[in-house]
Amino acid sequence: MEPTLITDEFVARLSKLEKICDHFHLSLQSGCDETLKRMNRRYTTQEFEEGVKRLRKAYPNVALTTDVIVGFPGETDQEFEATYEFLQKIRFYKMHIFKYSQRKGTKAAVMPNQIDGNVKEERSRKLIELSNKNEKEFNQNYIGKEVEVLFEEPHIEVGKKYMKGHTTNYMVVKLETKENLENRIKNIEIIGMDGLELIGDIVCF
Repeated sequence: MEPTLITDEFVARLSKLEKICDHFHLSLQSGCDETLKRMNRRYTTQEFEEGVKRLRKAYPNVALTTDVIVGFPGETDQEFEATYEFLQKIRFYKMHIFKYSQRKGTKAAVMPNQIDGNVKEERSRKLIELSNKNEKEFNQNYIGKEVEVLFEEPHIEVGKKYMKGHTTNYMVVKLETKENLENRIKNIEIIGMDGLELIGDIVCF
């Protein structure tokens, strides 16, 4: 979703729909206004943050994901740090990090101050670490809670059979079971974590 779409009116109307999940993927690309200008993005970090606040007010358990490009031509150390600080502030659930690569025929490909590959690699590593930290902390808040999970596929791990699926807000949950729960929604209690995945147990009524 483009950040400019997330107006008060849009969120008010969207929140009345029962079939909307509380997970939104918002296109950011950079957390620095100067970099956004060079990317020809038509929003500012302030406008982006205002949209995030609207979604979080309407959806208390919302998980927000985004795309970020590091090493766009002209991205200084200071601009990258501004992006890093903005991402810390927003606390996305997950961030998909991409290193800028030149594409022939694009305006960016001939821009001055192309960024060294080693610098892009280091910036990418730093943001991936932040993304993993955010995801782990978000997931940990659900241990001991009950959630709805749409199970999608079987999974075998170290000789054990699992079903894997997603919550409404995009968290991955796995359940040890021999039962085929594919395409079924179950109430699940989160009992722990395995890496960045949640481990669940069926809630009995």
